[in-house]
Amino acid sequence: MVSLSLCYFAEDFLNNRMDRGDHPLMTPFISFEGLDGSGKTTQVRLLATFLENRGIPISVLREPGGTPLGEAIRSVLLSSRTVGLLPLSELLLYYAARNQNVRQNILPAQGQGKWILCDRFADASAAYQGYGRGIDLSLVKFLNSMVVQDNNPDLTLLIDINPAVALSRARKRNRQTTVDEGRFEQESLEFYQRVRQGYLQIARREPHRVHVLDGNQPIENIQEEIVRLISPLLP
Repeated sequence: MVSLSLCYFAEDFLNNRMDRGDHPLMTPFISFEGLDGSGKTTQVRLLATFLENRGIPISVLREPGGTPLGEAIRSVLLSSRTVGLLPLSELLLYYAARNQNVRQNILPAQGQGKWILCDRFADASAAYQGYGRGIDLSLVKFLNSMVVQDNNPDLTLLIDINPAVALSRARKRNRQTTVDEGRFEQESLEFYQRVRQGYLQIARREPHRVHVLDGNQPIENIQEEIVRLISPLLP
């Protein structure tokens, strides 16, 4: 039996689409959020496989990245060799990459009837650069109005985990890969605690869009919970 909360989510999804003037049958835009090391990228991959096995067309994206320019910006933002990058410069680079992603990937995918799965989106800027770096959230909101506009996720899956555990996982992962994307893992535990609290604030503010998942569960349990959550939207 589908729970009432899932039914309410499906109803909210349709109502929000109508309020924005979108076609109610337009395919969902789902973003995945969480601290580095939370396991969100694994859940993106698992949901993508689940949808593909059902013959559902999807577009799997990541931020920063997803376009040639976005990937170039990603290499600057995440490389541990990048030094002296000021918080405001960091924020603006993220939105430059996001603008490319929205116009070159998200909007065309929606027009093609694809489900969109995005590994991070605008909530990450509020959490990391706003709550984490201390940039005024009104600036983040302004940039969203310019870049994201009304193209917000229909559903955001926030995988919540203890910052100490997430940071330990992320640092271990970086030691085991040849890809240098460890700049944020050099930050303090206090930074990650601020980011986590930022994410939880966003979830409290937008409970109908942001669903918090316990990242301490086994991977399979999280995946099952995500599948249950999206089940009302499946064709």
